[in-house]
Amino acid sequence: MKILLTGATGFIGKYVAERLITKGIDFVTVGRNSPNINKEHINADLLLTNNFDQILETAQATHLIHLAWYAEHGKYWTSPLNDKWAEATLKLVEAFCKSGGQGVIAAGTCAEYDWSHGYCREEATLIKPETLYGQAKDKTRKLVLSICGKNNVPCVWGRIFFPYGKEEHPHRLIPSLVSVFRGERLPFGVNSSQYRDLLYAFDVAEAFIFLLLSGKNGIFNVSSGKPVQIIDVVYKIAILLNANPKIILDLTTERPGEPSLLVGENSKLKSLGWRPEYTLDEGLERVVKKYI
Repeated sequence: MKILLTGATGFIGKYVAERLITKGIDFVTVGRNSPNINKEHINADLLLTNNFDQILETAQATHLIHLAWYAEHGKYWTSPLNDKWAEATLKLVEAFCKSGGQGVIAAGTCAEYDWSHGYCREEATLIKPETLYGQAKDKTRKLVLSICGKNNVPCVWGRIFFPYGKEEHPHRLIPSLVSVFRGERLPFGVNSSQYRDLLYAFDVAEAFIFLLLSGKNGIFNVSSGKPVQIIDVVYKIAILLNANPKIILDLTTERPGEPSLLVGENSKLKSLGWRPEYTLDEGLERVVKKYI
């Protein structure tokens, strides 16, 4: 087995690459920048590539983990680059299948769901993406599964919910809270009553590798399955840093249009034998230690 990994320099991709190394699974990365943790890398801009066959000939990979996408914080929700990544993804997957590929897993998103449902199940919850990002992912999912199906290649679409970890963008919730409690930035308001599904990025990576090796087909939520209230996240991080949570909670604010509950039901993934290795407390402790 040899895996072709895209997005290896991204937040989740770094964890996936590290887990592949730990597990002794051979892989080759492809992208504009090398992650510098693997000896084998193909330098290519997937958005500008016209000849995916050449990339696949060089890679000689049996399986594909596709994570690459436009993910600039605060901008990816509405960026026209989403459509470009959808197009590039389809070309890559089609070429991979035709080259004799034996298995594909690609990163989806909880933004594909109708968020008004709150608790999202793969086969039951309405698909109604409200953003360009979610719409592009939904369109890509349909076509990727179709392409793989026509070529008899097992394919999993992993819908990621709210990952957190050591390599997050500094303006995302958890690193922002850490910065406030360390006195490095001004306090800001959160909607402390909201519930979200948080999963440590290590466990997201483990789930993707697990699903790829399972040989399964279809859509799987990659989530903790456990709603956690934002007020609890604030308190947990404050305790770890011996800080006063009220400097955040006293600024509690509501954000129009955001769901009060957004959680991914994960019994389908767990039925295969996968379990997260880290609890929320353990994951947050590992993240916060990075800053101490």
